[in-house]
Amino acid sequence: MARLEGRTALVTGAGAGIGRSVAERFAREDARVIIADRDADAAASVAASIGERARAVVVDISDESSVEAAFTEAAADGWSPDVVVANAGVQLFGQDAKAADLDLDVWRRTIDINLTGTFLTVKHAVRAMLASDGGSIILTGSPTGLTGEGQDFTAYSASKAGIHGLTRTVAAAYARDGIRVNTVVPAYTETGLVSTISDDPESRAAIVSRIPVGRAGTPADVEGIMVFLASSDADFATGALFAVDGGMTSL
Repeated sequence: MARLEGRTALVTGAGAGIGRSVAERFAREDARVIIADRDADAAASVAASIGERARAVVVDISDESSVEAAFTEAAADGWSPDVVVANAGVQLFGQDAKAADLDLDVWRRTIDINLTGTFLTVKHAVRAMLASDGGSIILTGSPTGLTGEGQDFTAYSASKAGIHGLTRTVAAAYARDGIRVNTVVPAYTETGLVSTISDDPESRAAIVSRIPVGRAGTPADVEGIMVFLASSDADFATGALFAVDGGMTSL
């Protein structure tokens, strides 16, 4: 039996990168999948490629009315999710910087999308799950929120550290309601989000040299742990950070 048979998942940022890879894997594990992304064309394309087990919804995670509408529409159509992956985010290369050099508008934009957007996704996921039989919420973290890896990305690092803290707080608050909350911490993963690094051989080599297994991560590297956390195999796992980083945070 597929591990996610009978489940419905909503994945934010599923139009590309890690979000798309996870959504496609969930569908292969027999989950129904809501492809949530602010890019309508990308969301529709991914949903179409998956087929009848997927549907697309346009969501701006920094706008609560947009997030709330997505969950309300899903419930009205019988697609209320019991798995939510809060994955959408930004990393503003060329704008994020060391603290003394960081523009306030860049800080605010990053926090609004990465941290506030994740909070809003979690908030409405919890509300949906309280109305049913609980579920699993999975957040996407980063080594930058755990170590000094993101010293040149103050806003991004702070937003991810906030996500790690949010995981523990919400997990503790709703554990007795059958709602599990965990964070997956990938290493440097090559997607369109980090093309500034991947397209620069020197920068890429520098960051890969800090990953003990000796290579960059791929979206596919994250799929397995996401499936585990979404499944009943992880029923006793909540409030935890799961590093899938090639040993990067072990240094």
